[in-house]
Amino acid sequence: MRWRAATAISPTPPSCSGSVAPPCTTFSSSMTSRPDAFLRMAMAGLAALALGACGRGDAELAPLDAARAALERGDGLTAEIVLRRMMEEGTPREDVAAYLGQAELVQGEVLQARDWLASGEFSPATEARGFHMLGVLEMRAGNLAAAGAALDRALRADQDDPELWVDIGRLRYLGGEHTMAIEAADRAIALGPRNPEALQFRGQLVRDAYGMPAALPWFESALEVAPDNPEVLADYAASLGESGRAGDMLAAARRMAEVAPDDPRPYFLQAAIAARAGDFELAQSLLSRRSDLDRTSPAAALLSGVIDLQRGNPASAAQRFDRLLASQPDNRRVRQLLVHALHLSGNDRELVYRFGKAAMLPDADPYFVEIVGRAYESLGQRDEAAPLLEKAARFRDPHTAPMATSVPVEIAGARDAASGVDAVALVRGLIASQRLQEAIVAGEAFRTRFPGSSDALGLAGDAFLAAGRPGEALRRYRAAAGIRRPWPLTRRMFAAHAAREDTRAAYALLAGHLRGEPRNREAATMLALLALEFGRQEEGAAMLDRALASGGERDPRLWALKAEVALLQDDIAGARDAAEHAYRLSRSNRQARHALAGALTASGEVAAARALTSP
Repeated sequence: MRWRAATAISPTPPSCSGSVAPPCTTFSSSMTSRPDAFLRMAMAGLAALALGACGRGDAELAPLDAARAALERGDGLTAEIVLRRMMEEGTPREDVAAYLGQAELVQGEVLQARDWLASGEFSPATEARGFHMLGVLEMRAGNLAAAGAALDRALRADQDDPELWVDIGRLRYLGGEHTMAIEAADRAIALGPRNPEALQFRGQLVRDAYGMPAALPWFESALEVAPDNPEVLADYAASLGESGRAGDMLAAARRMAEVAPDDPRPYFLQAAIAARAGDFELAQSLLSRRSDLDRTSPAAALLSGVIDLQRGNPASAAQRFDRLLASQPDNRRVRQLLVHALHLSGNDRELVYRFGKAAMLPDADPYFVEIVGRAYESLGQRDEAAPLLEKAARFRDPHTAPMATSVPVEIAGARDAASGVDAVALVRGLIASQRLQEAIVAGEAFRTRFPGSSDALGLAGDAFLAAGRPGEALRRYRAAAGIRRPWPLTRRMFAAHAAREDTRAAYALLAGHLRGEPRNREAATMLALLALEFGRQEEGAAMLDRALASGGERDPRLWALKAEVALLQDDIAGARDAAEHAYRLSRSNRQARHALAGALTASGEVAAARALTSP
């Protein structure tokens, strides 16, 4: 298989991302567990036989070179066997400790890796490798300061190792130093333009800033060099899928299954494609082939819940989403799915008890608000339902407020706002309290303290946006988007353009985001509304079809809007089909009823239309 090469270190941004995963993992996530003593001896014997049968391969290399070659291809066990044999034959510990630590890391044996690495006793020839691996070990354990100290020592020993710069970049990214992470990635590429680790990392950063399609050439370049690397194949397959290239994604996933048969991710990737195609039985079958997948992978747990919903098991779906939300309490998508599943399963009392207050927050998304409102309505609590349903009905308004916080501003102010969480709580608490100048000062102080952080730039922009200074907000948002562009940031940029009444810039922003994230349903819907404002009916209809095909097929609001567009195009039959579908999905939805009434009126059925809209 031939992979296309990347042509530039920094691609031209589309216009303005959601990331699949932050670029913070170096070694394989499908680590094997340590075999018991008997199995380990058996494997050692097989490895020794393999080494003896290599012909002109590793067997002709010096032992240390053979161990290095094994580590290069991800075979930690063979490397460990060779290195331990060297020690038995008299090689000093400090000459092999760095490589033995790496071999244990490759096998997922963190405690054993620490035994070899923590003392820092490495020979001069191996100290760069040893401290590099110690840095990776500490980074994996979440000890970022210790990881930084170890990587600094490795850098003093060797400044020209591209893979060391990759891990320096990953550490900087984890620490919020996003600009410096990009600089480290560029340094790694300069030192190793054909190094697969460097190419993969740069691709991950490009994905975060510019979207999935822009990252594909980087992953293809890495696969040119290392076609059997399962980590690169996983990134490549996921990016292909999110770019709408389902056939190519399946090919990459199957290749990954060939080179890493114990890795569960190909099953998940293929299940995701099956689910998008509407074959939920096949999707469930693929996931069930690895019974532990939905327990070890949040993405797989999310997909399992969606499949349960589509197969008519909302109670089971609610349990899955509830467990996932407990581990990711700020995941708005999971929360939305949970309230949907609770409503479908008839658990409205639990729904309003848990989410009634959240639905009243200014940043609550319309669908979430509507479901909570419908739950109140089902319980006969119309006074609580009415304001929520009215709020949800205003979903066409492009304004979007900065996200609220549950931490009282007094408590947030008592903290030193040194961490990102505390700074967010303080700035957004001040915004909610209308102390806007104080919010600007706090946001700018955080940005000054962490000048390379995308999050700090975005938070400072929030304060300016809330204070009615959209131009200054946009300057900070654009700087943040050049590093990392998740969808909430694009929404806030959109609000800033809307505040300036710059609809053309808002349109270009949404179009650019869709190029990077082609399956973003909300972006497609907002772009459809803007296209209709400009009188571009065909383009608006196409964007609505994209939103429906990107997971919106059960949203009555989208079908109602599709019916309205069809009426504008004098397609009365199409308008009626879309409106009836919206009404079947939710008979109580105001937009669905209005759309069906309009279609019936256009068909001459005035009495039926009046019955739909009468109190």
